[in-house]
Amino acid sequence: MKRLLRSFFTIVIILTGNLAYSQSKWHAEWIAAKNITGNEYGVYHFRKTVDIPSKPSSFIVYVSADNRYKLYVNGKLVSLGPARGDSYSWNYETVDLAPYLIAGSNTVSALVFNEAEFRPEAQISFRTGFILQGRSSTEEILNTNNTWKCIRNMGYKPVPGYFFAASKGEMVDMKQTVKGDWTSNHYDDASWPATEKVADGRPKGKAWGTEWALVPSILPAREMSYLRIPQLRSATGVKVPSAFPAKKAPFTIPANTTAVLLLDQTYETNAYVTLNFSRGKDAGISIGYAETLYDKGSNGRRKSNRNEVEGKEFIGRIDSLIADGTDDQSFTTLNFRTYRYVRLIIHTKNEPLVIQDLYGTFTAYPFKRVAVFDSQDAGIRQILDIGWRTARLNAWETYMDCPYYEQLQYIGDTRIQAMISYFNTDDDRLARNAIIQIDHSRLPEGVTRSSYPTKGTQVIPPFSLWYIGMLHDFWMYRNDPDFVKGKLMGVRGVLDFFSRYQQADGSLKDTPYWTFVDWAGNLAGEVRGSDGSAAIHDLQLLLAYQWAAQMEAKLGLQDYASIYGQKAAQLKNTIQQKYWDPGRKLYADTKEKTGFSQHVNSLAILAGIVSPDDMQAVAESMLKDKSLTQCTVYFKYYLNQALVKAGLGNDYMQWLDIWRQNIALGMTTWAEDSSLETVRSECHAWGASPNIEFFRTVLGVDSDAPGFSKVRIKPHLGSLTKVRGLVPHPEGTVAVSSHLQGDKWKININLPSGITGVFEWGGKSYGLQSGTNSFVI
Repeated sequence: MKRLLRSFFTIVIILTGNLAYSQSKWHAEWIAAKNITGNEYGVYHFRKTVDIPSKPSSFIVYVSADNRYKLYVNGKLVSLGPARGDSYSWNYETVDLAPYLIAGSNTVSALVFNEAEFRPEAQISFRTGFILQGRSSTEEILNTNNTWKCIRNMGYKPVPGYFFAASKGEMVDMKQTVKGDWTSNHYDDASWPATEKVADGRPKGKAWGTEWALVPSILPAREMSYLRIPQLRSATGVKVPSAFPAKKAPFTIPANTTAVLLLDQTYETNAYVTLNFSRGKDAGISIGYAETLYDKGSNGRRKSNRNEVEGKEFIGRIDSLIADGTDDQSFTTLNFRTYRYVRLIIHTKNEPLVIQDLYGTFTAYPFKRVAVFDSQDAGIRQILDIGWRTARLNAWETYMDCPYYEQLQYIGDTRIQAMISYFNTDDDRLARNAIIQIDHSRLPEGVTRSSYPTKGTQVIPPFSLWYIGMLHDFWMYRNDPDFVKGKLMGVRGVLDFFSRYQQADGSLKDTPYWTFVDWAGNLAGEVRGSDGSAAIHDLQLLLAYQWAAQMEAKLGLQDYASIYGQKAAQLKNTIQQKYWDPGRKLYADTKEKTGFSQHVNSLAILAGIVSPDDMQAVAESMLKDKSLTQCTVYFKYYLNQALVKAGLGNDYMQWLDIWRQNIALGMTTWAEDSSLETVRSECHAWGASPNIEFFRTVLGVDSDAPGFSKVRIKPHLGSLTKVRGLVPHPEGTVAVSSHLQGDKWKININLPSGITGVFEWGGKSYGLQSGTNSFVI
């Protein structure tokens, strides 16, 4: 079976094993430390030691916590979680402890932390708690109850500030932390108190609404891999070994000294950071993390070349430590940190401090890159590699808009990120999870939240329309119609919300909440005419009606398909009459026709409004007329699709200037917007659309029917003369090679078994069968 199918069956096996625990009250209890409210900031250590007569071949447990846990067996880290969700669908992880167990005495321990009011915006919480349930009577020896012990770590406090949405830093006084290797089997926990029950363990559908409604996570464990920082860029106050930080190389900071070290990962990453050190009683240690450095004197507002450190200043979030003077002190961040640059500041008191080591543990969703694009252009490889890094750093337990700041699964970003996953991997679980969570986010009015999970209720109505597009994308590129069908009720709710603001002609008026489109001109939320309407919102609604009508016609109710089709037809006529400027041959932003944008005209092309006679004029104006509000890197996803539809796809590689500008400034991930010297986030995956278009546009591989059941291949090679690529498909991979030999193109296409399609070249169409198809043109 194909890899995608194997992944599906893996999920089925896990869910089947969990079936009993999704239908009845668990035997395990939610437990916590005694004498806490459960709503305060706190870090807690849980332990239980059991005897196992022989090493098992399998030992499955289900584990969760609020906010989060790190689970250990006999001193080894075995699981982190749970994957972010909400209290109505609180994830638990399925973990096999067998590889870490031995015959005889075994200790299972957990670090559980609740960041309370300092927790990330995406972290929903009920109260502090920990639960572990064994799958069978054998594993139930580890069930959480009052046989577990727990102690609060009094050494932790939050470092507030920096940015409201992301995790705050940690202030750790090593003198007050739990001493020794508390995760080991030999640790003496005789003085630790027993835990207390805070709630029953109940699955979704059996919970009373006063506790967590447990559901099995559909996601695999996140990747965790050892990561060294390769470069030391500067050091003052101490002589640092030349091997550090690329290798472990201990060094000593003398007493009564201030030492400052600037380390360079050389590219942006996400990692749990570990610092090992000894002695240095009462020394203060600051570990700072920054995506890049800022120009001195700019008050943290201007950036130039990201590789340069001279004339720069460090601004970023920090963790702070106070050394206790003992040997072998160790600190690892509770949450991952995002950084390219790490700054260490050490203030010693009357005792020297020894830095033994500093390293990271990279973490991300475990995507494997299946797609291949080979050509004679090395610049393409660089763009694809940076895009892949950007996409990976924004994929963890959910998709994220950016890892350093919000860490929120914004729909506008997520639609593009899911498409990157479809075109580059054979794993759709994170996309599936995103669709489920966004569907869960709908408010009683029908509209979705702008992102989810989130403890807030921010609403961006245009993002709700992109959600319908995202569901339509899944329908076209992945073969699970029942999953899509199950989400149509939510689509109807979203469209019902918008219908309340449609006027007699179908145009939207005074759509409430934040009507964000792009970080460009007034499209950040203020564009509307004197009548309260705007072309961009009408066009997004039109596209949503078109997508919904197609899905309803195949999967849902014909009556809805008919209604949405009629509404789409009405909107097309209204948009044409209201916004088309025949003199400029462009669609205006509002009925006054005083402003024009690439955004509106891109969506007009994609929605099929632009007539064939006007298509080229509209497309050329979008490219050449700089008076139009220009798309940032985010909305270029739609702009470039529109230009391809207009017949200009062979110029695709000429549209990549903003990505090349990122590279010229030393960026290793794609920036949030196109103002590269003042941009906030250095890593926004909505800018990684070339990792779609080099496969969909240049190589030319696209879905031509729901479920990718038919393939359409229409290359746009531009100046390339030799290209080879692989694109993942639900049934395997699609392989395409195009090579210009003399005045003839030699083209080979291989489709998975049972898949057919069409090949388009030079205005002609050729049928494709499963297996190998060869052409000389």
